[in-house]
Amino acid sequence: QVHLVESGGGLVQAGGSLRLSCAASRSIASLGAMGWYRQAPGKQRELVARITSGGYTNYADSVKGRFTISRDNAENTMYLQMNSLNPEDTAVYYCNALRAWEVYWGQGTQVTVSS
Repeated sequence: QVHLVESGGGLVQAGGSLRLSCAASRSIASLGAMGWYRQAPGKQRELVARITSGGYTNYADSVKGRFTISRDNAENTMYLQMNSLNPEDTAVYYCNALRAWEVYWGQGTQVTVSS
């Protein structure tokens, strides 16, 4: 079992930055790929960014060049640095981790970007 806890969400003005954290209850070095997803009201949950255990990353087109995903195995934490935020980034952000055939989700953190 892996427990994931997100933090760092909040209210920010357009053009601002936030850094989200996803703390894991066990060593993330033992996990496979990890990722950030988001879900806006009335929309489906979508992948924002993903990072493999080897550090390979991929991003949604809408966030490329603005968001950076990273993972710190020593801190058992994954991060999402979000810059140049715009109102379309408003959503609940969830972290996700894979371990063998199991999939784990955090409870989500709200990000609201005002215009």
